Amino acid sequence: MYKYIKGIITENTPTYVAIEASGIGYMVNISLNTFEALQNCQGEVKLLLHEVIREDAWVLYGFFTTKERDLFRLLIGVSGVGPNTASLILSSITPAELEVTITSGDHTRLKAVKGIGAKTAQRIIVDLKDKIKPSDEALSIQPNLPGANNEVYDEALAALTALGFPRPQSQKVLRRIFDVDPAIKVEAAIKQALGMM
Repeated sequence: MYKYIKGIITENTPTYVAIEASGIGYMVNISLNTFEALQNCQGEVKLLLHEVIREDAWVLYGFFTTKERDLFRLLIGVSGVGPNTASLILSSITPAELEVTITSGDHTRLKAVKGIGAKTAQRIIVDLKDKIKPSDEALSIQPNLPGANNEVYDEALAALTALGFPRPQSQKVLRRIFDVDPAIKVEAAIKQALGMM
């Protein structure tokens, strides 16, 4: 089992990176959270790894933080949640937000992730609620952020990240906007956020 890889990124996409280490190029699947964290890295980088061995492939999943890898491992331990689904969840929700989502029992937030149904969301919460001890960062997040379970908020956040704005900055700005006007429309939220970036 591989623990980590250290090398130079030769290709960086939102779903995987190619890392050259000792003359060999490794393809490592990543989440959007790790992709964003790697944007500011220059030169040699270190990614924590989780290796999945299947009959038809050996697949590497890479993580910028131990917390994200730990959550990934907990998620794939839940019946019906495979590595790709776990990676999708971690691309849609930051590790701190996921901790809050699970410990507060917010299955609606999990259901908002593409491909996660009501039963899977509830199973994740039931299986992991007692296994997760929220980090300080997670404790600083309010469980019921205005718009956090709202399609308008999610759509505005997706649009801002697609435009190239960092996810944490976009979330902070959108929270301020939704604090003032929880019923704001998507277009108005995006326009207002662009003026505040």
